[in-house]
Amino acid sequence: MSAFVIDAFEFCRNNGRREGVTPVAEMPRLAADCADASGTISWSIQGGQTRQGYPMMTLSVSGTVQLVCQRCLQPFGHELDSSTVLVLGKDDEEADEIEEILDDESIDVIVGTHAMDIRELLEDEALLALPQAPKHEVCPDTTLVDSVKSEKVSPFAALKSLKSE
Repeated sequence: MSAFVIDAFEFCRNNGRREGVTPVAEMPRLAADCADASGTISWSIQGGQTRQGYPMMTLSVSGTVQLVCQRCLQPFGHELDSSTVLVLGKDDEEADEIEEILDDESIDVIVGTHAMDIRELLEDEALLALPQAPKHEVCPDTTLVDSVKSEKVSPFAALKSLKSE
């Protein structure tokens, strides 16, 4: 059994804790969304229980990934820093019941297993932390954007020329 495969319920019951650093290159779904596979993701996972006694895990991921700016199409480093709480149910039915009882949008309820690969959970969290449209705060090279702007002719310019005739 891999060091990353845990009995999720036992992990929570024993207040387990794991942490580490994983290269982006070892997270294929995340690497596919990045400009390149450089960088590392620092992560931690803590087991415990909710106030109601349900097993829960707190996942945290942080690190820098290379994304492509949607304005200038240049790669840039994006800081990830995300944390989430996952409450575990034994099956879909129990997960739905727990979700209704907790009634908290900030908590995700998933089906736990006795052989859960935490790498998948951590990669999911990193993917969810990515922006939908990544952009620099200020693009370093705006020649591509400027060329598009300069070619644009206002639709009102044609109306103005008709009015002056």
